[in-house]
Amino acid sequence: MAESSDSSPLGFLWRHFEGVKEHWKSNFSFLDYYKKTLGRKEPLPKWTDADVEEFIASDPIYGPQLQAIRESRKYAVAGALLGGAHLGGVSLKYSKSPHGFVLATGFGALCGGVLGMEVAEHWKQLYKIDKQAANLRFLYWWEDKTLGSQRN
Repeated sequence: MAESSDSSPLGFLWRHFEGVKEHWKSNFSFLDYYKKTLGRKEPLPKWTDADVEEFIASDPIYGPQLQAIRESRKYAVAGALLGGAHLGGVSLKYSKSPHGFVLATGFGALCGGVLGMEVAEHWKQLYKIDKQAANLRFLYWWEDKTLGSQRN
C-alpha cells in the first residue's frame, strides 16, 4: 500500500513550512497596502514641498493629518540635536576620547530623536490618527496627479 503524503515525514515538514509561511504572510500583511506604489517598472517622480502643501489643501481628511505628521519631524530633529549635544558634551568632558565622543554623540542623537518622536506623538495626538493611511493616501494622490497628466 502506498502511504499518503500526510503521514510521511516530508508531508509533515511541508505542512509546517506552509503554516510558518502563512504566519509571516499575515505578520507582513501591511505591505499589501504599498503594492500599488512599490515594485513599479518606472518609479513615481519626486515630489516637492509645494506638492505636499497642495495635497494638504485639497484633502480635508488626510491633509491635516499629513501636515501634523510632517510637523512632528521638527520634534525629532530638536530631540536628536539636544540628545547628541548633551551626551557628546558629557563624553568629551569626562573621556576626552575622540571615538567615544563620536559614539556618544551618535547614541545621544538616536535616543533624543526617539524621545522627540514620542513627545510629538503625544503633543500633537498622533496616536489618534492612522499615519500609514495618510501617507498612503498622499502616494495615491501623487500617482493619480503625475500619471494622469502623462496619459492625457
